[in-house]
Amino acid sequence: MTTRAYPFLMFQHGVGREAVDFYLSLFDDGEVVSMQTYGEEGPGPEGTIMRGEIRFASQTFVVSDSFVTHGFDFTPSLSIWVETGSRDQLETLYGALSDGGAVLMPLGDYGFSARFGWVNDRFGVSWQLNLT
Repeated sequence: MTTRAYPFLMFQHGVGREAVDFYLSLFDDGEVVSMQTYGEEGPGPEGTIMRGEIRFASQTFVVSDSFVTHGFDFTPSLSIWVETGSRDQLETLYGALSDGGAVLMPLGDYGFSARFGWVNDRFGVSWQLNLT
């Protein structure tokens, strides 16, 4: 048996499916690998994500909607790093992901990259976007 590690995105307040659909729309290779949702018997609200796997930018993520209220949420200290060779794609991702979220570092030349930006999206997930 092979041991694997995956980034895990736990959404609160039932927004997991909205986030998944949004992320997959941003990447040409975006796909749902598997998705299990809660039924009417629960324990989570019907239709919310119990456990899913999605893939975009050649990376698989595990996703879930938590029906338990936690005293924490996403933090920028762990972010999704995206490298692209296309300035247009970088600016498209930056615009879409920052819309309704927060800009942590605006697109610019920070010495380590000719074009880099860091944002939190409207779901709280942190993204570092880099032009290679």
